[in-house]
Amino acid sequence: MATVNELNIHESTRSQVLRAPAQREPWLVHRIRQVNPAHWKFYLVASDLVLILAAFLVAYYVRYQLQWFRAVDPVFQVDVWVYTPFAVTLLTILPLSFRFSGVYPYRRGRAWGEETYLIATATTAGVMILIIASLFFRPLLYSRLIFFYTALLVTLFLGTSRLLIQVALMELRRYGVGVKRILLVGAGDVGRMVMRTVTARPDLGYHLIGFVDDNPAKGQTDIGPYKALGPVDNLSQVLTGQAVDSVIICLPWQSHRMIQRLLRTCEQHKVRAQVVPDLFQLTKNQVVVEELNGIPLISTRDVSLQGWNLLVKRASDLVWGGLLGVVSLPLCVLIALAIKLDSPGPVFYVQTRIGKNGVPFRCYKFRSMVQGADEMRPEIAEQNEATGPLFKLRNDPRRTRVGRIIRRFSLDELPQLINVMRGEMSVVGPRPNLPSEVEQYQEWHKKRLTVSPGITGLWQVSGRSDLTFDEMVLLDIYYVENWSLALDMSILLRSVPAVLRARGAY
Repeated sequence: MATVNELNIHESTRSQVLRAPAQREPWLVHRIRQVNPAHWKFYLVASDLVLILAAFLVAYYVRYQLQWFRAVDPVFQVDVWVYTPFAVTLLTILPLSFRFSGVYPYRRGRAWGEETYLIATATTAGVMILIIASLFFRPLLYSRLIFFYTALLVTLFLGTSRLLIQVALMELRRYGVGVKRILLVGAGDVGRMVMRTVTARPDLGYHLIGFVDDNPAKGQTDIGPYKALGPVDNLSQVLTGQAVDSVIICLPWQSHRMIQRLLRTCEQHKVRAQVVPDLFQLTKNQVVVEELNGIPLISTRDVSLQGWNLLVKRASDLVWGGLLGVVSLPLCVLIALAIKLDSPGPVFYVQTRIGKNGVPFRCYKFRSMVQGADEMRPEIAEQNEATGPLFKLRNDPRRTRVGRIIRRFSLDELPQLINVMRGEMSVVGPRPNLPSEVEQYQEWHKKRLTVSPGITGLWQVSGRSDLTFDEMVLLDIYYVENWSLALDMSILLRSVPAVLRARGAY
């Protein structure tokens, strides 16, 4: 589910027929859509070979023309053609090294840092082989520095190309190119795990059109933007009436006979079917797969946020909370003064929220509404624009003039750094909800309460108030199951443009 074994910027023919584009696509996008998806992997290798050759030529120029770091003795000045055997061998060895190191085939959704690291290690291994070979065949002719320059430039050029590919894929997905339309069979724990991944990882290029489930409560109830399409028996009808590229079956292990029937149905409709093993309701982050002479062995491991990871998370909260507190102190003083001058009432607004494991705590915010705003809520309850148990109003009449500004850029949440330092909140995590909202949680929603709430989080950088409540929960649970310091850093970096754009903030 999480990887694709080729560079596939293609939309199925059936999707093209049924898709009604909302905007006229550029000529280049139209041309890309016509390319056979099976050919993209060859284009990728060809472009890599061109970049590898370009890296070698630039390395030669830097060494023999610019002569950085160390001058070339005139006795050892050689023409570029002398390096022809080196260049040809380089163009042969590096693609093989990329294949065995995992650079090939291209995996959609792989982080750019991971991709660049794989390129660097594979390039280093390939160049080391060339260095060893040169010691035997041309011990005095080749410059050793040119090997170093070549390895560095190949990593730089190919790393840049992968970044451009990711940007291009992201832009193409706006026109439906490279988007795989998937249908889920089963909306239980495993099905929602797939939903969480699709929601949290748009870079994978999957569009979930909906799900079918035999449970009446699930099969008739939408989950955020994902449509409930009735019972499992509706599969054939859905495949006939909608453009579906792949069906992902997420049924319990007891349903193996039904799964066989569903696989035959998908085969009849010429739609690819994939099965997610139930594994006793374990998430992918709780499973370790090992091998015993070809026999897969499945075991469990600790969830991400416990043990030493909790200490690491707490230490990072103290560091980031302290730094943000110091940096934002002058701004906090100005906001406090503006609130005091703008409307009567206290500077801070203190409200009981639900934290980790359902424990209530006092959450601090800058006051952004008039005094008595809570008592006015029943009067405007029918204007609620949020889904689920949340209450959101785009043009809330209770907001003050200063409140409109600080809420737009989330500055009203700066006092929650106090909660972070007290250990009640984290810098990154799910947003804390009101007790009345938590009381309305469905059972699967409660998993977001297993970690400390945060000032910013995955759902905030993915759309903020524009997302439905179910989407928010899916993203929060994805964060709980996949926590890492790298994920926290990514969310913090993405929070800056999200706040500046003020998308979905009200």
